[in-house]
Amino acid sequence: MTMLHENIVGIDSAIFMHPTIWKASGHVDAFNDPLIDNRDSKKRYRADVLIEDQIAKYDEKIQKEVEKARKRFGDSFDEAKYMETSERVKETKEKRDALHARYAEAMQGPDLEALKQIILDEEIVDPISGTKNWTDVRQFNLMFATEMGASADASMKVYLRPETAQGIFVNYLNVQKTGRMKIPFGIAQIGKAFRNEIVARQFIFRMREFEQMEMQFFVAPGTELEWFPKWKETRMKWHQALGFGAENYRFHDHEKLAHYANAATDIEFKMPFGFKEVEGIHSRTNFDLSQHEKFSGKSIKYFDPQTNESYTPYVIETSIGVDRMFLSIMCHAFEEEKLENGETRTVLKLPAALAPVKCAVMPLVKKDGLPEKAREIIDQLKFHFNCQYDEKDSIGKRYRRQDAIGTPYCVTVDHDTLTDGKVTLRFRDTMEQERVNISDLNAIIEDKVSIASLLKKLQ
Repeated sequence: MTMLHENIVGIDSAIFMHPTIWKASGHVDAFNDPLIDNRDSKKRYRADVLIEDQIAKYDEKIQKEVEKARKRFGDSFDEAKYMETSERVKETKEKRDALHARYAEAMQGPDLEALKQIILDEEIVDPISGTKNWTDVRQFNLMFATEMGASADASMKVYLRPETAQGIFVNYLNVQKTGRMKIPFGIAQIGKAFRNEIVARQFIFRMREFEQMEMQFFVAPGTELEWFPKWKETRMKWHQALGFGAENYRFHDHEKLAHYANAATDIEFKMPFGFKEVEGIHSRTNFDLSQHEKFSGKSIKYFDPQTNESYTPYVIETSIGVDRMFLSIMCHAFEEEKLENGETRTVLKLPAALAPVKCAVMPLVKKDGLPEKAREIIDQLKFHFNCQYDEKDSIGKRYRRQDAIGTPYCVTVDHDTLTDGKVTLRFRDTMEQERVNISDLNAIIEDKVSIASLLKKLQ
């Protein structure tokens, strides 16, 4: 965001902020999840997630029918025609669409009774107890509250921030003036956020303490829906630049818009447990800035020198869960690969720019001056990227260890290195090896492992 866009700058705002900020943003009154309990398992679930999982089951059922037909008809298979003519597919799709319509309507309130009725009508069971013994759906606020002050009498109730966006909004005018920014411009930050998730689940997909990367892009009123598709395209391009296949990403438009939005979509990635959100893109209108202006009593309007008028900017937001990004990358990168000799290797095919260790340097044996030469090479490379030195076990076992942690390159120092100044460079993904000059190592490796190699794909 900040490197490739001259009009986007970084900030690091406070985690503890005045509680009125969260009143102004609507989080005190409206930051809730609809939750339902199963009386038998004593487990609590998000009602909307249970229903969305049910919709996904209908989609999977349709897809299975299509795949069976594809195998049956072979090259002559016409998917569109089959979807129109198959009675089984049509019946499932009608059920799916009817459920989808009911769910979309119930979420607008949200209508908690309607959400429960959907769960009962669809005969959704608790995955643990297998029963349909559900309580009513209730709303739970997701913010963590604590107290700030020297004594109990003088303490003030404050909240751990549930998102990093509000810290940008209350500082936007400071940044605009000191950075001499002109609209359109953006402010980005990375930081911790905290949510009292009743149902923390699916490993690190949903946590109570997580890392966000958010960017708020300030635009002139009336232009926000022109910028919204541009940022959708830009952000999807970033995700696909990681090289995990366009088919593993999709947009998912929101059924219910947040109180501040006039357009919203998610970028979803195909996790082992289905397509799940990794990034949200929202057109937040001018809600946040207007609310902060109202509650603070201070004007935070932007003066536009081109039109000679002051106005409250509209905002396009892009928001990534860093932990979710990490999970999606790990899920896709991990492979247990069958080799030609019948062996299996565990390999983490991380994008080279994201691999924590870029290069491992290994002496073929622990004698004859080879360890010293390997250390000499590491001393040259360590200023440019993270390297590991490894001399324990056979060279094959060392390669496997590096494959398992995703190291893109291994450099082997052998006896010939001492005379010809060359080393063997091994590539993780293909396991191919080539002899290269020690003097060329830095240029060869850095070109592939630098974050610049990833960013160039976005130009």
